[in-house]
Amino acid sequence: MSSSTVRDAPGGASPSPERPARRRRGGPPRSDSPGPVTLTGRGGIVVMFAAGVLCGLLSRWFDVPLLAGAGFAIGCALAAFATRPADLLTLVVSPPLVFLAATLTVVFTTALGGGSLLRAVTVGVFTALAATAPWLFFGTLLVVVICLARGVMTNARELHDKLVGVRLFEKEENENPVRWDETPAPDRDRRRLPHDEDD
Repeated sequence: MSSSTVRDAPGGASPSPERPARRRRGGPPRSDSPGPVTLTGRGGIVVMFAAGVLCGLLSRWFDVPLLAGAGFAIGCALAAFATRPADLLTLVVSPPLVFLAATLTVVFTTALGGGSLLRAVTVGVFTALAATAPWLFFGTLLVVVICLARGVMTNARELHDKLVGVRLFEKEENENPVRWDETPAPDRDRRRLPHDEDD
C-alpha cells in the first residue's frame, strides 16, 4: 500500500482493516474504561499500616478512641478487596504485625517531647493494645473472610504443591548420582573371545 492511499483515507484512518488487527494481536488488549485498582501484597500491607497510623493519630489528637480501631478495620477491608489474587496469602497473615507496627508508630510519635520516652512508649503500647484488641481481631477476621471469598485457598494449594515439588527435587538430588552399571555377561564373553582364539 502506498503512502498516498493512507493520506487519501477519510479522517486519517487506515483503509485496510488488517493493520489494526495486527496491532491488537501483538500488544495487550486495550479497554476504554480503566480497570479496578489492584495492589501487590506489599501495597496492601502499606494500606493497612497507613490507615492504622492515620486513624490512630486522629483518635489521639481528637480524643476519639473508637477511631483508631475502626480505621484499622476499614484499612484491612480495603486492602483485602484491592490486593491482587496472587498475593492474598501474604495479606492474610499480616494484620497482627501491621497493627502492632502502627500502634508502636502512633505511640512513639505522640510520646515525643514528653518526660521519659521509654516509659511513655511502654505504657502507651500496652494501653492502646488493650483498648483496641477487639478491633484487631475484627480486622483480621475481615481480611480472612474477604480473602477466602476471593480464592486464597487456591494460593495455599499452589504453595503446597510447590513445596512438595521442591522436596521431591531435593530427594532426587540427594540420591547417589554415580551409578555403577555392570556390563552384561554376553558382552564380557564377546570381549574375551579374541584372546581365547589367540591362545
